[in-house]
Amino acid sequence: MQFDYSKWKGPGPEDLQFRKQLMEIFRNLLLQTGGDVEEALRWMQHFGEQYGFLNEQFGMADFKKVLQESGEVERTPRGLQVTPKGERRIRQDSLDEIFHALQAGGAGDHRTPQAGKGGERLSETRAWQFGDDLANLDPLGSVSNAVKRAGTDDLSLIEEDLEVFETEHLSSCATVLMVDVSHSMVLYGEDRITPAKKIALALAQLIQTRYPKDSLDVVLFGDDAAQVRLADLMKIQAGPYHTNTRAGLQLARSAIREYGRLYKNPFGLDPKIVNKTLEEAAYCRRKRITITTFMLATDAPLLDFVRRLTALNHGRIYETDPGNVGAYVFRDFVRNRRKRLH
Repeated sequence: MQFDYSKWKGPGPEDLQFRKQLMEIFRNLLLQTGGDVEEALRWMQHFGEQYGFLNEQFGMADFKKVLQESGEVERTPRGLQVTPKGERRIRQDSLDEIFHALQAGGAGDHRTPQAGKGGERLSETRAWQFGDDLANLDPLGSVSNAVKRAGTDDLSLIEEDLEVFETEHLSSCATVLMVDVSHSMVLYGEDRITPAKKIALALAQLIQTRYPKDSLDVVLFGDDAAQVRLADLMKIQAGPYHTNTRAGLQLARSAIREYGRLYKNPFGLDPKIVNKTLEEAAYCRRKRITITTFMLATDAPLLDFVRRLTALNHGRIYETDPGNVGAYVFRDFVRNRRKRLH
């Protein structure tokens, strides 16, 4: 038996899986370039030529066409720009990547012990009451009640037979996403800002899609704190700033200042700064504001500080590292438990 072989030229543009992988590469580059489409495309071309996934059969011009057809970018007088659809897709990708393992009861969970109207359907049922949504009707339970009442010879449903599923009551709340943009996020060449952005984008998508009635604000904290629009979240970058966590927690209140000037200490965890920040955590607890922290740094002193802050606030912390943001050690200081999530 004889076989004839020809040189394999790689996947073609009609290969949907290939196009999907290219889009994933581009979205990751877009995150690292702060939403700069043109710069992300330059890096895309560099890696495409280096690793061979862009060639004569499918080059950069072809990819740009695919990109615009997807609706995730558009051409403007300033060049190619990310569209709202593209921003939503990046948030959704971040959500899928990061929170696939997180269970109910984690960050931002709004469940309460009471059952009520609205929210997710529970397995428990109860008798129908006037005003209940018929979409929550339990057909098997209702028919079973009718059979118990009148038998199978003259089957009919009356109001007293109707059963509905209970629904979980969900509370709404004000949510603030805080992102550290200090120099520690790029310290020693380690990129922590990109994973931090992924987590923030995923949280934003989770809140917007699952808890749309929540108010949602985004705060960056470095030397001081400032609010940013959700649309600008992808564009943030770390800078030559100190880490003023207290200012981030306060937001509308004054930063740590002494004699009208910002008090700084570039040499580690200054006791004065630490104590002021812990005071703010305690203040948040008294105001029933729960702090949930996603910790990317693995430095022992920083971990110890954040654990102290979380314990004082009775909050929660997810400990991970920039190389594996999908796996966490979850510490819940509300219920005093520790769990590993993958």
